[in-house]
Amino acid sequence: MKLLLFDQNLSPRLVTRLTDLYPNSVHVDTLGLGTSSDRDVWEYARLNAFIIVTKDADFSELSVLLGTPPKVIWIRRGNCSTKEIEKLLRDNYSDINAFSNEINLSVLTLF
Repeated sequence: MKLLLFDQNLSPRLVTRLTDLYPNSVHVDTLGLGTSSDRDVWEYARLNAFIIVTKDADFSELSVLLGTPPKVIWIRRGNCSTKEIEKLLRDNYSDINAFSNEINLSVLTLF
């Protein structure tokens, strides 16, 4: 599985909470990309083989415009806790793993 890059709209705590399933994943803040444009985050993910995890529709739209890589996991839940996001990513581990290996898919939407 590829590494996950958590977008600014998700908690940096997800990195440590999910290290058992998604080791070596990072948050944009850790990379100094917390205030960077979506295009800059996109380019970093593309060059470094990350899957972007976000609650932002913009990355899904970039995927349509630019194709892959990178892939995008789009979390479509309203206001929810970091614990709920963690559970969602844990519960969907198999789907995320399959998605990361499927060359014909660019966006995985999780509700």
